[in-house]
Parts: sequence; structure tokens; C-alpha cells
Amino acid sequence: MDGPLIVGVDGSESSLRALDWAVDEAQRRKAALRVVHASRWEWYEGHQPSFDVDRRSVEQYAEHITAQAAERARLRAPRAAITTRVVPQDPAAALIEASREASVLVVGSRGRGTFAGLLLGSVSLPVAAHAETPVIVVRGNDKNVDGGFGQITLGVGPPERAAAVAEFALREADLRGCAVLALRAWRCPAHELPDYPNTDFEAHVVHAENELTAALRDVRKTHPTVTVHATAQEGRARDALVESSALSDLLVVGARRRSSALGLQLGPVGHAALHHSACPVAVVPHT
Repeated sequence: MDGPLIVGVDGSESSLRALDWAVDEAQRRKAALRVVHASRWEWYEGHQPSFDVDRRSVEQYAEHITAQAAERARLRAPRAAITTRVVPQDPAAALIEASREASVLVVGSRGRGTFAGLLLGSVSLPVAAHAETPVIVVRGNDKNVDGGFGQITLGVGPPERAAAVAEFALREADLRGCAVLALRAWRCPAHELPDYPNTDFEAHVVHAENELTAALRDVRKTHPTVTVHATAQEGRARDALVESSALSDLLVVGARRRSSALGLQLGPVGHAALHHSACPVAVVPHT
């Protein structure tokens, strides 16, 4: 897509970290950056708080957040094309709607909420689950967020669902000049028994390696300069991907788009990545 890179901000430290990451990503992609802040200020018209906050004061606060974010972005990238938008809407709903015209949507992992024990914010999770474009949740350790490892980890699913996810990962690696670790996890139920039959092992390995080859064949031709290390690993995919995220700058996983009204759904792998990854996570829709 040729749309802008959109980043959601709310003034929290997490969103400012996401903003910095989004500025750098927009520069890599040579894309325009749109800074979006959503606030449900219309709520105050019918529910006046006791401390006399009116709609206009909430509007001004929202405008202040976007202005400060835009200033921060321009200081980081003076020549970048940066615009702002304030939306009187629920933040998650606003960002999901904005995803229809975005090339990539970037959010922080935590918002301004008071539930400090939450691993993932109440906005980032539904946005990652329902947006119509790839969503990047900026989380993890500083070295990972700053791109200090030169590696992107790609979670490879069944070949028929892997094209969009693999294309996103290799394109990102192309932009960064880094390598891709493509992981295909497999499990042999017999291995979980005390006396499993050794004859099953090789067949599972070969099948996983064949799926890796099939999933990466076309995208490797599109990005021939990207170094790809393909690995079939026994165990749960979520465990393997979270472990690999510790030495990665980005973890890329897929999310299946369903035809139901519930929209894009996240499985256990996506949830584990978003809650426990040591690096930013890209959730890429696939059919």
C-alpha cells in the first residue's frame, strides 16, 4: 500500500516510544507520517464531571498532545512529511478505522490507563486484532527497539497463509539491510509420551522443512539480497518465537482474517507474541 504510516499517540511514555519508532520507519519507507490522537470528548457533553472539565478543555488537551508529538517527530526527522489528526472517538475504534487508509499502523504497548499490571494495553490489543493493515506494537528492550541486533524473526505458518507475512518481513529486512530468521515450529505428539517411537521424528522434520521451502520460495525471488536463515524447530510456535525475539529487532507474525463480523482474530501465537515479545511485534493480516 502507498498510504501513510499512521501512529497513535496519547501522551504516554509508551506512545512516545512508538512515535519515535514510527518516525524512523516512515523514513525507511519514504512514507508520509500521520499522528493520530483519539479522545471521546463528546462524552463530557452529557456527563459533566464534578471538577468542571468541559468539551473545549478536552479538545485543547487533545490538540496539545498531537502538537507536542508532531514537534517531537519533526525534531527527529526535520524533512519528513508529518500531519496530525484529532478524532472524537474511542481510541481503538478510531485507529481501526484509520487502518483502512494506512500502509502500516504503529501503536505503543501500553496506554495511559491505571491498570499497571496489564502486559498489553486496552487499545493495542484490539487494534492488532482488528486493523485492516499490518500493525506494529512497539514493545521490548531498548536495544531491540533501536534495531541493535540486525535480525527480524518471521513466524512461518502453513504455506497457503504465509505469502503476505513473509513478504512483509523480507521487505522490512530489505529496508533495514538486515537478515531474517524464518521459524517453522512443529510438534510430534508421540514425543510427549514416555516411550515415543523414533520413526516419527524424521518425517515431521522433513514435512516442516518442506513447508518452510514452499512458504519462502517466491518471496526470496522478490528480495534476493536478503539473507534468510530457515529453521524448523520442534516445540510450540509461541515459545520458539518469543525466545527468538530476545535477539531480534522485529517479530513478524500472521493473523487470520475471517469473514465473520468479528473481523481479524488473534490466535495463541499472536497473543503470546504481543504479551511477551522482547522486541516490537508486527501483526500481518492474511486470508
